[in-house]
Amino acid sequence: MTALFALATSLLWGLADFGGGLLTRRTPALTVVVVSQAIAGAVLGVIVAATGGWGEAGPRLWFAVGAGLVGPVALLAFYKALAQGPMGVVSPLATLSVAVPVGVGLLLGERPGPVQVAGIAVAVGGVVLAGGPQLRGAAVQRQTILLTLVAALGFGTVFALIAEASTTLTGLFLALFVQRVVNVAVGGAALFVSVRRGAPALPEGGFPWASLPALAFVGLADVAANGTYSIAAQHGPVTVAAVLASLYPVVTALAARGFLRERLRAVQATGAGLALAGTLLLAAG
Repeated sequence: MTALFALATSLLWGLADFGGGLLTRRTPALTVVVVSQAIAGAVLGVIVAATGGWGEAGPRLWFAVGAGLVGPVALLAFYKALAQGPMGVVSPLATLSVAVPVGVGLLLGERPGPVQVAGIAVAVGGVVLAGGPQLRGAAVQRQTILLTLVAALGFGTVFALIAEASTTLTGLFLALFVQRVVNVAVGGAALFVSVRRGAPALPEGGFPWASLPALAFVGLADVAANGTYSIAAQHGPVTVAAVLASLYPVVTALAARGFLRERLRAVQATGAGLALAGTLLLAAG
């Protein structure tokens, strides 16, 4: 069950990143984050009301609040790093986020077996290569590296926090709703400050109503990924769940290949193969 839900997390996050990347080509990134998360929050609010999730309120929700505070900061740092530096450097560095939940799992006493250790090493190496690491070219600014590491730390922290936010399915719905409310509040505040400084909140043609279904998909896929990761982490070793969930760059690269006809570099194809091999080792272990 851990492997199944963690791989579902990678699929959902990979597709959400692909959709978000396409949307930010036409709409400011902050607006994409706020609108997509608001749509997801509205849907979750209905689910919470229908399932009686309000009765699950308790101290664990502070983990969801923490995830909601950290998430938008990580996203903004990631988008800014992508705008400043080559994706071939930023994308592989961002996968270092897996170190946070894996570290938490080890501190809590998890000890993966030899086969799983080998699977973790192979899968992480595959993910880095699948990002298409740039081995030649101009030097990358220190600020870009710093922003990418901030994003990685933030993503990893969200991994760790959301896994602790609930112990029941209805509680998970409530935790994800709280996380989205905080996401929108933080993102909305950042968007307000950005507009006050002169940055546009919308593209020249006004609100992109035609993109509303895509915005909804990005928000709902992101929240679903948080949910499947939480379930994966609760039903098996966090070290395994985190590594399998970090395979989303492979999904993004394959989506770009399928929908945009982008050609995979040899190093990316090799990385995808290694990631698959690592997944099989983790499942076998």
